[in-house]
Amino acid sequence: MAALAWLAAALLLLVDWLLLRPGLPGIFSLLVPELPLLRVWAVGLSRWAILGLGVRRVLGVTTGAHGWLTVLPPLAAALGLAQPGLALFRELASWGALRDGDNAGVLYWGSRLDAFALSYVAALPAAALWYKLGSLWAPSSRRGAGDMVCRLLGFLGSEKRRLHLVLMLLVLSCLGEMAIPFFTGRITDWILQDKTAQSFARNIWLMSILTIASTVLEFTGDAIYNLTIGHMHSRAHGEVFRAVLRQETGFFLQNPAGSITSRVTEDTSKVCESVSDKLNLLMWYLGRGLCLLAFMFWGSLYLTLVTLLTLPLLFLLPRKLGKVNQSLQMKVQESLAKSSQVAIEALSAMPTVRSFANEEGEAQKFRQKLEEMKTLNKKEALAYVAEVWTMNVSGMLLKVGILYVGGQLVVRGAVSSGNLVSFVLYQLQFTSAVEVLLSIYPWMQKAVGSSEKIFEYLDRTPCSPLSGSLAPLNMEGLVEFQDVSFAYPNHPDVQVLQGLTFTLHPGKVTALVGPNGSGKSTVAALLQNLYQPTGGQVLLDGQPLVQYDHHYLHRQVAAVGQEPLLFGRSFRENIAYGLIQTPTMEEIRAVAMKSGAHDFISGLPQGYDTEVGETGNQLSGGQRQAVALARALIRKPRVLILDDATSALDANNQLRVQRLLYENRGPASPAVLIITQQLSLAEQAHHILFLKDGSICEQGSHLQLMEKSGSCYRAMVEALGAPSD
Repeated sequence: MAALAWLAAALLLLVDWLLLRPGLPGIFSLLVPELPLLRVWAVGLSRWAILGLGVRRVLGVTTGAHGWLTVLPPLAAALGLAQPGLALFRELASWGALRDGDNAGVLYWGSRLDAFALSYVAALPAAALWYKLGSLWAPSSRRGAGDMVCRLLGFLGSEKRRLHLVLMLLVLSCLGEMAIPFFTGRITDWILQDKTAQSFARNIWLMSILTIASTVLEFTGDAIYNLTIGHMHSRAHGEVFRAVLRQETGFFLQNPAGSITSRVTEDTSKVCESVSDKLNLLMWYLGRGLCLLAFMFWGSLYLTLVTLLTLPLLFLLPRKLGKVNQSLQMKVQESLAKSSQVAIEALSAMPTVRSFANEEGEAQKFRQKLEEMKTLNKKEALAYVAEVWTMNVSGMLLKVGILYVGGQLVVRGAVSSGNLVSFVLYQLQFTSAVEVLLSIYPWMQKAVGSSEKIFEYLDRTPCSPLSGSLAPLNMEGLVEFQDVSFAYPNHPDVQVLQGLTFTLHPGKVTALVGPNGSGKSTVAALLQNLYQPTGGQVLLDGQPLVQYDHHYLHRQVAAVGQEPLLFGRSFRENIAYGLIQTPTMEEIRAVAMKSGAHDFISGLPQGYDTEVGETGNQLSGGQRQAVALARALIRKPRVLILDDATSALDANNQLRVQRLLYENRGPASPAVLIITQQLSLAEQAHHILFLKDGSICEQGSHLQLMEKSGSCYRAMVEALGAPSD
């Protein structure tokens, strides 16, 4: 395919050389004989159309090709527009070349071979620049820099339209910056031609007004840009955090909370700030560079070509030397680190050094490391001198070359002295803009490259769906575990549950007991849909849990753990946490009374508006459990899970919870699953499940299990009830 592409491109070049070069100028000289400028544009646009059609055919032959082939469309455009653009510049600059029949031939790229070659000389760099910018901004499956920037700018939403205004202000500001070199050249001509002081003062005022207007426009554009990008920062943080919250529970087991927090806060901030700063500089200096390049072409085509041809010498060689200097700097730092390590080892082990009388040996080793660093410092200094010398000499040679070529053009009358002065000022600003762009580009790529970390979260698809669509109006609360097996994502080879089958009935209390590590808390996690079973299924009213709407499910299934987490908010907000409709204070007080939290909350100066502190650290364990129980009860769930949730309560509150669970039970009451080591709660349960090694080995009521000789449940009861020795 690559060979065919090269062959097709070669055929297009032959068509351009053999057919279009002699044919198009002849045709349009007959069709448009009296308007040279129009004739040049007709030839150029026709050439662009024919080559563009050929390029599309080439790309059609090599479907799926990439790389250099993508430069062919902009190359066709540049080849078609190079000569018409030059003609327009000459006309606007009043050089009169189009009005002079003897000089008009230079504009017809078919009439002279050097003009034909010049069109390729001008088109190839333009197409290469277009390709480079296209690779930067075009979305890519490999996540190029442009793809990342576009995605970050996508966080702006409708405010992204402000960037169009910023671009317009940028162009106007850059045009205004051209006033000083432009009028400096004109003033030079007037001084040499002894023009009147009135014209001189009028143009000084005009130059000042344009310069001030440029500054105001730049300030306005910067203000709008920074305000707009500031909104991108906040929205990016929000989107990344929202993407993290969508992940399955196993994701948080595999990724430490510190790492996740760092990406959501620090990485997102650094990426947004770096991209916004570098993008701002890239936009402004690219706009200035293009405006300066246009005015340079306006002033002198030949001087502009000299500048463009010498740019590689001006920047590429110093950049290569700069990389050598950077590598030497890294080696110096490594050598310094090694010498510091020798000193740290010796000083931290001075008793050992002294006991072996090796002070001089350590000093000698330290001197050796310093000698190595001294040699590297010399190389670094030479590389720095070479870099600076090369940059200064190349810059000086460019200035000398411009002045020499410009002086020859002034002598021949091709340009005026003022135009030469303006061009030199343009050229100085242009090289500075190019230097800044070359320094910004790698930083831009580096900053955008680091955004891959946050886009990993934005693009990550949860391994299990967070929410279904099922939300029935009425729910009984019948829970069925059908042959459920489970292994945690971070330990997929360790089966925590194996073939678990049981049923929780509405209005009934089921106690799940067993030794530590038997999988009791895992059962509670599966029932809350925090994880998906690796085998079997968990049904609620006959439907798998994953099919229920996320918010609906967790209104119907509520859980309280042994060490519940509260948020650094008020008691009222913690109890109403997660509810879409804010409950009344009467409802909050009612559930707080049931859980035993009302007594200590009402005794506080601010009552339910008191802050509980970070993670509830201002409360005791029993108080946190009471608040968490109230948080579960206010949802009026159809399934209530108590995972050792009363272990820290005092005797009075434990008795209150027992009455809550076992008194006035009926079909309308929720199904309750108690995971506990407290016999007083378990023995009253309607049904007891004994879990061992991830499987249910015994089940029945307290009396039934106690009547079984040698049962695991009976052994546990006797062990817990036996007096300690």
